[in-house]
Amino acid sequence: MPAKELVRPCLDCKDAEAVLDTRKRQYCGNCFQRFAAHKVLLRMSKYKQLKKETGQTPKLLLPLSLGVSSSVLLHIINGDIERQLANTFVNLGFELTILVIDPSTILTPDAKYNQAYEAVTKAFPKLTFNRLPFHSVFEYVSDMKEIVQEYAGSSFTDDESLSNEDRLTTFRASISTATSKADLDSVLLTRLVVGYAKSLGCGTVVWGDSDTRLAAKTLAGVAKGRGASLTWSVSDGMSPWGVAFDFPLRDLSKPELEQFKGVCEELSGIVVPDEPISDNVLTKNLSIDELMMRYVRTQGEKYRGVMANVSRTANKLESTTGSDDVLCPLCGGHVGNVKGNSGVTVANQSSDNYSSKFCYGCMRSRPGANC
Repeated sequence: MPAKELVRPCLDCKDAEAVLDTRKRQYCGNCFQRFAAHKVLLRMSKYKQLKKETGQTPKLLLPLSLGVSSSVLLHIINGDIERQLANTFVNLGFELTILVIDPSTILTPDAKYNQAYEAVTKAFPKLTFNRLPFHSVFEYVSDMKEIVQEYAGSSFTDDESLSNEDRLTTFRASISTATSKADLDSVLLTRLVVGYAKSLGCGTVVWGDSDTRLAAKTLAGVAKGRGASLTWSVSDGMSPWGVAFDFPLRDLSKPELEQFKGVCEELSGIVVPDEPISDNVLTKNLSIDELMMRYVRTQGEKYRGVMANVSRTANKLESTTGSDDVLCPLCGGHVGNVKGNSGVTVANQSSDNYSSKFCYGCMRSRPGANC
């Protein structure tokens, strides 16, 4: 009996109906998952080589937001670990720990996050999960109290008699604009992740940022005066705190990761969907990060190559930081003029003892800033 003729055959296996299109090719669900996983695992393969060269197993930390990007990354890495464990000679190239920052300590409490966390720990039983509240940044960043007090200025007092949760809430409440709050939250989140990674002895943080997200971060970083930090905030390499940052999803766009989720049954019930973009929100009520993400998402659908080039170009940037350079105690960025860029000067920074402790990006976000 002749085989059933396929209406839209997958261009890879040619044995199944195609269910999605991307990059001018049509894939069945299984072939698309292999396509995406190959791009990620190709970037992760360097850890096996590092283990072979040093004789030590690299320790990695994966921050999991329970969103689609980091969840897909976790699924792909776990699949590779499962395949390795099934072999006679196990050759795991790294040791992985998963960190979830409890979103209820940042956003309005929502039961769907607890449900997703329970689902993900059950779905990946061989992996190690840890959950921390946002305010534990005071525990894992030893000088955070001094940084907060100096950053907020004399108008703010960090009351140590309060719980860490109340201290952080009070500090965040002192920031007025949406952009400044989002910027500060991003910096504190990064510091918490890095601090926790160092407490575990992890040498690398594996971030679940798609190339869509990296492009948006690049544009937002420049707009917020944080261009000098792009060499580590969106690029693979060493951060100012001695922990490397790696972005294995940089070859995949956010729409492609959403396609992956759509054909991967294992991710159902795990991913917390993004809030839908509303057209009724006033632009002035959005942060720069939100504006850039909206821009990249809408324009990326039309000009994917252009947006992909933004993150690729940023990944080629090289840091000019020297051992004698002064770095911002809050975000790790350059303070004052960036070496090699004599035309870029932060006005009055060198003469202002208070301001000179922080970079231009942090100065713009601090309470009462007029920048």
